[in-house]
Amino acid sequence: MRDTTRKINIIQSRVDLPFSSSGSEYRKKRVAAYARVSTDSDEQLSSYEAQVDFYTRHISSHLEWEFVDVYTDEGISGTNTKKRDGFNRMITDALNGKIDLILTKSISRFARNTVDTLTTVRRLKEKDVEVYFEKENIYTLDTKGEVLITIMSSLAQEESRSISENVTWGKKKSMADGKIFLPYKNFLGYKKGQDGLPQIVEAEADIVRHIYHLYLDDKTIRNIVRYLTTQGIPTPGGKKQWSVSTVTSILTNEKYKGDARLQKTYTADFLSKRIEQNKGEIQQYYIENSHPAIIDQETFDLVQSEIQKRRPNRRQLNNNSPFAAKLICGECGGYYGSKVWHSNSKYRNRIWRCNRKYANSQVCLTPNLREDEIKPAFVQAVNQILGDKEQYITRVEQQLLLDDTAELEKGLKKLQAEHDTLISRMQHYIGADKREIRDQQKHIDHYRAMDEELKKLGPQVNQLKDKIPEKIAQKEKIRRFLKELQQTNLVRDFDEKLWYATIELVTVHSDKTLGFRFKDGTQVSVGPAGK
Repeated sequence: MRDTTRKINIIQSRVDLPFSSSGSEYRKKRVAAYARVSTDSDEQLSSYEAQVDFYTRHISSHLEWEFVDVYTDEGISGTNTKKRDGFNRMITDALNGKIDLILTKSISRFARNTVDTLTTVRRLKEKDVEVYFEKENIYTLDTKGEVLITIMSSLAQEESRSISENVTWGKKKSMADGKIFLPYKNFLGYKKGQDGLPQIVEAEADIVRHIYHLYLDDKTIRNIVRYLTTQGIPTPGGKKQWSVSTVTSILTNEKYKGDARLQKTYTADFLSKRIEQNKGEIQQYYIENSHPAIIDQETFDLVQSEIQKRRPNRRQLNNNSPFAAKLICGECGGYYGSKVWHSNSKYRNRIWRCNRKYANSQVCLTPNLREDEIKPAFVQAVNQILGDKEQYITRVEQQLLLDDTAELEKGLKKLQAEHDTLISRMQHYIGADKREIRDQQKHIDHYRAMDEELKKLGPQVNQLKDKIPEKIAQKEKIRRFLKELQQTNLVRDFDEKLWYATIELVTVHSDKTLGFRFKDGTQVSVGPAGK
């Protein structure tokens, strides 16, 4: 007769045994370790090497363990796992059944992001893979493990936030003190000097000056890229192939004129380390004369003005001809473009025609032009100026002396003071409202009135801020124009260098008259072209 007494039989688990069994075959626990240091300093790298050596010896000394590997990452931040190749390879191996236990120094070495830590631990747990955090003495397959991990990871994440805030504060303090930082390994023209400030490297500075010179000689950025590459001049990063973005950066970086705008970017998320362009979200600092300049202020402003002028005409400027983006239609204002006629015959000819000639319902009556008509017309135009060169140059030089920026700067200073005073009044008014009880509607109306005044002042300030460098750039353009004229006598043949140095635009009229506008604003008419 069967015994019906209630019995409880305990079936022991093999998880905690040093050897796991599968039938009659026993298998050691496969153990790996993870080691990471977050900087590239010698001290940290020594720590890194010590960790690798320790874990290799530690795992190999346990008879019940089978050594798999020590997975490593060096010089990488722990706030996310996206770029940690060693870590990611280890997790892949573990999920593929190659690892039973992972040893690591601490939660902060494993990951400082709570979400990453818990997500990874849970994924491993589903595959019966355990992680042991030595510092916290936590086994993740233990019932208390996940609670402890959540708490410890949160603390580690807050520690990371604190470190990030301290680093940010330190950088901000340095900026406020006028200290500047350059990525010297990828910054052409400077090296770090003994005083910590940028020091000019003349060989590299010559390349920077040449780039500015080429641009002001009406070379496009793409032309400059091709030139630098074919000349075998290395990029700031030491590469052979230049890019449009690299040349553009050199032409627009204020550090080449000896100034420094700090906090152009900021870390938007301390966990992901996502970098954003600073468009007014946080305070910026602009330091004038912070270090030796490679490019003078006037040349730099002239280049910025030229960049703005060329921006709408980039397509035209891709043509390598000196006439590209220089000839405009006297009827519709459109640019002339080059066309090739009879391209496959001995009568092949290149002509220039209004690009919008047939774009509208009424066809532009301005004529087509051959290059052998434009060139002699230019020679006539420039010789008209050179025929009275001395008086002409004297007159323009006197005008330059009168046409300075002193009045504009005085006006800007006054408007800026009004603007800043108004902001201070608004801030004081808001603060006072918090301390005093007053008529809310009256308060709102008064604040709105100040806000409307501020909205009017802002654009006026910005307009003057833009106008001053534009005027400086225009004066520099005229100075360069005069310098070229001083070195030139009456010309007989077309000179491309002289064309670039003197001509702003040429207007083509329907009777084939060409109106040459020189860079100082002088207008000279020649025509009909070719006669």
